[in-house]
Amino acid sequence: MNTTQTTETFKAVACYVFGFFTGVIMLILEKNNQLIRFHAMQSTLVFSGIYISILLVQMVPVLGGLVVLFLKILAVILWLLLIIKAYKGEKYKLPFIGQIAEDQVGKFT
Repeated sequence: MNTTQTTETFKAVACYVFGFFTGVIMLILEKNNQLIRFHAMQSTLVFSGIYISILLVQMVPVLGGLVVLFLKILAVILWLLLIIKAYKGEKYKLPFIGQIAEDQVGKFT
């Protein structure tokens, strides 16, 4: 792996490290690399969606707690999967959200 690939891989992984926070930061900082922008947009969409869902669902008594637990487990699984795929240099698109991320990145180029 050369220096450019290493930097690209590091930035792609960084998009997911702190969920949508680092996704937004990388969207702001990275202007040219489409792979990094894709990972940043996908991270922003996925983890902000999960975060908002958790905030809303936790207001539901009893059943809300079970759904929140499921969402948190799902978030950890997605987080690990997406970090691994980014580390391998893959443009792994999640169903539905991955296409939205790709479309959004394409609009700003």
